[in-house]
Amino acid sequence: MSKKYFGTDGIRGTSNKFPMTAEVALKVGVAIGAKFTDGDHRHRVVIGKDTRLSGYMVESALTAGLVSVGIDVFLVGPVPTPAVSMLTKSLRADIGVMISASHNPYYDNGIKIFNCDGGKLGDKIEKEIESMIDGDINEYLVKPEKLGRVKRIDDAGGRYIEFVKNSFPKNKSLNGLKIVLDCANGASYSLAPTILWELGAEVITIGSEPNGFNINSGCGSTSPELLCAEVINHGADIGIALDGDADRLLVVDENGIIIPGDKLIGLIAEKLHSEGNLKMDTAVITKMSNLGLENYLRYFGISTVRTDIGDRYVIEAMKKGGYNFGGEQSGHLVLSDYSPTGDGLIAALQVLSILNNGKKASKAFDIFSLMPQILKNVHFHGSNPMDDVAVKKAILEAEEKLGENGRVLVRKSGTEKLIRVMIEGKDEKLINELADFICSKIQ
Repeated sequence: MSKKYFGTDGIRGTSNKFPMTAEVALKVGVAIGAKFTDGDHRHRVVIGKDTRLSGYMVESALTAGLVSVGIDVFLVGPVPTPAVSMLTKSLRADIGVMISASHNPYYDNGIKIFNCDGGKLGDKIEKEIESMIDGDINEYLVKPEKLGRVKRIDDAGGRYIEFVKNSFPKNKSLNGLKIVLDCANGASYSLAPTILWELGAEVITIGSEPNGFNINSGCGSTSPELLCAEVINHGADIGIALDGDADRLLVVDENGIIIPGDKLIGLIAEKLHSEGNLKMDTAVITKMSNLGLENYLRYFGISTVRTDIGDRYVIEAMKKGGYNFGGEQSGHLVLSDYSPTGDGLIAALQVLSILNNGKKASKAFDIFSLMPQILKNVHFHGSNPMDDVAVKKAILEAEEKLGENGRVLVRKSGTEKLIRVMIEGKDEKLINELADFICSKIQ
């Protein structure tokens, strides 16, 4: 049974349109508050947000719903998603909520929910919450004397800064490194520059003047052109871009060249392995990761486990197998020794600790060749094209033509009205032709 509200990463949609309305947000607050009320202690929830204008609306509605069922709410303001995960556990809260649509434009927003350990909710709990949202929420409301209270936590940013800095090797610093940092006009705009500067780097910051409308607009990890240009203009050693809620990382070398996400995974996995810190000598990757990465890690004796697309599935596989590192090609990297969820800044510090040895970024990432891979996104309206017979037939034909010399992965996005078409193979001309063929059927 499919879910009505939750996608692959929480609830997401256009602000002031179902399901991202104040009414739904209030019901979500009531439902999660009632769901996680257990025992006689005073229950508490941490709520953070990014810099979207609609964050005020969603925050107020969620807060009202939670207070109405007797939950105390701690508001921490604009902070990265992984900061909410960390603060939920640090403050012994029952739930953490991040209001963000991640890399989406300002007019979208979303609600991400964390359990008391800072981890994401499973499908079963999300479906139970959905059932409560669609039920009679009045049955969960408490008596006036039991209403919750609301408090702002002023030192939340400082707590997160120290948390991230503690993931960096104590015997190293970023002295001598010139870094261009793109904060996407998002949640990390004030915290990320401070972290890198306090560790010794010279920091040139862009995308750090949010106005409620410019999050991810021509900046951040999904629009890296400005970062690439600024790295060259300033003669920087490296460029780092985060997305709107700072759980995703993009890296640019000193020549303004974007480093593929699979090479970030390969570099960090090999680093942890060489230090004896890669549990089970295994890295968790998704179906999107390039075969070149798998071959590279195998050379060092590192096994790989592949999952469905989405950092939640990476995290689930890591927990199930007892692994401590995994990631997505898109830049979601999870280092569970430090954080139970993806953290763009913690991942960035792992990369920067390698450059600290005097290596050029271009040399540090020249570790393997990627097998040719094409990725195309096709917008759609109405029903799901993946249910269409002609589309299914086109996918089968492409798989037959590639045989054992490549892979075909076609899926519906869990966060946008997109069909994502990925084809990988040795023959670059063939995979482009097959991708165009499938896209034409979808359109």
